[in-house]
Amino acid sequence: MNAAAQTAPRPRPAASDRFDLLRVPVIGRFLRWRWARMAVQGPVLVLSAIMIAHAIFGPQLAPKNLGALLTWVHFRGLVVLFLLLGGNFFCMACPFMLPRDLARRWVQPRWAWPKFLRTKWPAAILFAGILFTYEWASLWSDPWATGMLIIGYFAAAFFVDVFFKKASFCKYVCPVGQFNFLGSTLSPLEVAVREPGVCADCRTKDCIAGRRETGEGIPPLQRRIIQRGCELELFQPRKVGNLDCTFCMDCVHACPHDNVGIMARLPGEEIAATGERSGIGDLDGRGDWTALVVVFVFGAVLNAFAMISPVYALERLLSRVTGLGGRGPVLALLFGFALVVEPAVLLCGAAWMTRRACGSTDGLSAIINRYARTLVPTGFGVWLAHYGFHFLTGALTVIPVAQYAAEMATGHAFLGMPQWQLGGMPVAYVYPIELGFITVGFLGSLAVGWLTARRHAGIRAIPALAPWAAIALILFLVACWTMSQPMDMRVTFIAN
Repeated sequence: MNAAAQTAPRPRPAASDRFDLLRVPVIGRFLRWRWARMAVQGPVLVLSAIMIAHAIFGPQLAPKNLGALLTWVHFRGLVVLFLLLGGNFFCMACPFMLPRDLARRWVQPRWAWPKFLRTKWPAAILFAGILFTYEWASLWSDPWATGMLIIGYFAAAFFVDVFFKKASFCKYVCPVGQFNFLGSTLSPLEVAVREPGVCADCRTKDCIAGRRETGEGIPPLQRRIIQRGCELELFQPRKVGNLDCTFCMDCVHACPHDNVGIMARLPGEEIAATGERSGIGDLDGRGDWTALVVVFVFGAVLNAFAMISPVYALERLLSRVTGLGGRGPVLALLFGFALVVEPAVLLCGAAWMTRRACGSTDGLSAIINRYARTLVPTGFGVWLAHYGFHFLTGALTVIPVAQYAAEMATGHAFLGMPQWQLGGMPVAYVYPIELGFITVGFLGSLAVGWLTARRHAGIRAIPALAPWAAIALILFLVACWTMSQPMDMRVTFIAN
């Protein structure tokens, strides 16, 4: 089979045949409005301030605290559901960027992000660190610590982007953003070019360079930028999918030809895409992206496993066998095995078997980078099942907590007396939904794995895919067993 034919991307439908959210009458008009992002960031910023205040000064019982409840139940649940049904709209509404945007009106960043840090390694390490801290410090039960975490996030985003140019925090630091980037590979929408031919004839490239003011007698490069281009360095004509895209709409507003939309696409297709991507490069040569994928996928199973009672028995066993004292060192050992040792053994073994089956001359690292990301759908299915469980079983708990907070703050029950009996869907009804999420994720990994294997292994696609399908199956079975166990009802009063 011709190599170019194996790696060529699937032709996309014409723009006129693809759904474009920006062409939906009311929603599209709002999203095309220049101040749309600030209009959604503002309310979220106010809500964040309320959460911080209640987390620090409110009751320190998590089920009665808005900071803890909204952070660990509602925010996480809504994030994964938005990613599944739409796209990375939570990054669009990110409140952390609003203070830095306001500060940049008076203070312009002077430095470029250091070259040696222009990878996903810092974000992957921070992602793993947050997962560890969440368990070690029992953040779900500590409103004050949750409030401090939110404040720390605001401070980090503000100082990084006030001192460093472009969107350095989003691209290289933010763990939540990286979670959203990987999850959005399964989203049905992407920010994309409508007609490639229009971009081919464009001379100004405003989507990446920014749109400058017009005026006679002023050299073009000296004209003031009135609309910034993509700060994530994603050049729209060469952009592939949702990786590194925050849905900020800057490219939409900057394009003088109205040639950028929020387009429908096949979820997961970008995972199997090959070749150079604008602002990212070739993922087959990006071990840092693979490290992020490992934390995303194996961290999903580990985070869910930490919510069931067998984990406590395992911690006691590890403490007894190793002689380690305290929960911190035992958790560190467990996390080190689950996020480093286990993935290294499985991925290296699968890559070796794929190379042998295909007679490939590619190095193990290239094969791992290429196939490891096919596990993202399985990992996302586990995150959906886990976070969906907490959200669906506790969706209405925000009502009595808000009523209680209003009464304590003002002395008047103007929102009504707290209705503590409100909760959510019964656990028995949520369990089949969890299994459905995990199953769809597993099938998604098989589908993108098949596309990847066909493009790189041709007629040997089945033996090339088999080891990676086996890893996905292992993760699937472990996740199904985990979700079948009684799970801690953290942050809520609901009994399992």
